[in-house]
Amino acid sequence: MAFALCLPQISLSGTDALCALVEQLRLQPARNPLIVTEKALMQLGLHDTLISQLQMQGFDPVIFDGVIANPTDHVVAHALACYQQHYCDCIIGFGGGSAMDTAKVVRALIANPDKQVHDLEGIGHVQKIGPLLVCISTTSGTAAEVTSNAVITDTRRHVKMVIIDSAIIPDIAVNDPTLLLGLPADVTAATGMDALTHAIEAYVSTAAHPLTDHSALAAIKIITKALPKAVQNGQDLAAREQMTNGQFLAGMAFNSAGLGLVHSLAHQPGATHNLPHGVCNAILLPILCEFNREVRTQRFADIAQAMGVDTQKMDEQQASKAAIAAIRHLSEQVGIPSGLGALAIKETDIERWIAPALGDPCGGSAPRSATAEQIRALYLQAL
Repeated sequence: MAFALCLPQISLSGTDALCALVEQLRLQPARNPLIVTEKALMQLGLHDTLISQLQMQGFDPVIFDGVIANPTDHVVAHALACYQQHYCDCIIGFGGGSAMDTAKVVRALIANPDKQVHDLEGIGHVQKIGPLLVCISTTSGTAAEVTSNAVITDTRRHVKMVIIDSAIIPDIAVNDPTLLLGLPADVTAATGMDALTHAIEAYVSTAAHPLTDHSALAAIKIITKALPKAVQNGQDLAAREQMTNGQFLAGMAFNSAGLGLVHSLAHQPGATHNLPHGVCNAILLPILCEFNREVRTQRFADIAQAMGVDTQKMDEQQASKAAIAAIRHLSEQVGIPSGLGALAIKETDIERWIAPALGDPCGGSAPRSATAEQIRALYLQAL
């Protein structure tokens, strides 16, 4: 059986990664990049170094700062119009998953002008590769800079469209931990738990293989150790760098092995109530792990060990349960809300999530399928 790993052509990591990016871009013919980002990041001045260095090298960057959390099809349309109006020739996604996902879909629409965002939903519908795409991550969670996934909210249906295609994998991925030093604790916690979810779902996925297993377990080990430190002290550069490494490894794993029902269920409250994706994942993660544990017992025992649990005196069942306890402990340690009810979700909200959760493509590699009744019950547990 053949295994596939689809990755960016170049991945730059470490404290000088942003400077190394400018050197890489000098080798490219493009000179008019569209920087896709958020107003809040502009106000923090995180782009200043990149923009000044690009200008010094003769680039003429254009800024689109209209990205919002849980970006919509309208946001993508505005970013695309900005690219076209300013005759840009490459794209730089700068920010968290929202900015990078927007940049990835803009790229797809440039290459496929006969398509709308909704036409790209699902797996393998992009077809043509667009202009040079760089993704610079300013959080340690989504791994959008390394993956073939993008998630955009459909404003008509109020659902998250999951777009999966190797044509939207960035050409250059950048993880510079110095960009994360001002990240608030709650965002650090949410994005870090998102990364942990990626690693765990990849490891128990039906599409997991030896190349993803190593990355997933390494990511789990790194994130478990580094995330509490990064949340406690946002200026801890070593912890920030470890988190950039951990989330990147998790992205490598799930980009090949796929995800599961945690993401399928988490996408729905994010779409209807504009909730942080990482928080939704973190709340649902132990619940879905318990749901999957009986069909992936040994793998959850491995996860317990990766999270630092001493399992020497435990049997496989005990160790698998210890993994779920360790996940809950880490979530509490970094301040994740106890349930969706703490985010103003009510039982009456659940019914409209069930059908889109069942149809979400992330569930295709879940180790255990779920019925509508089981999905309902899982949501109720998460309240």
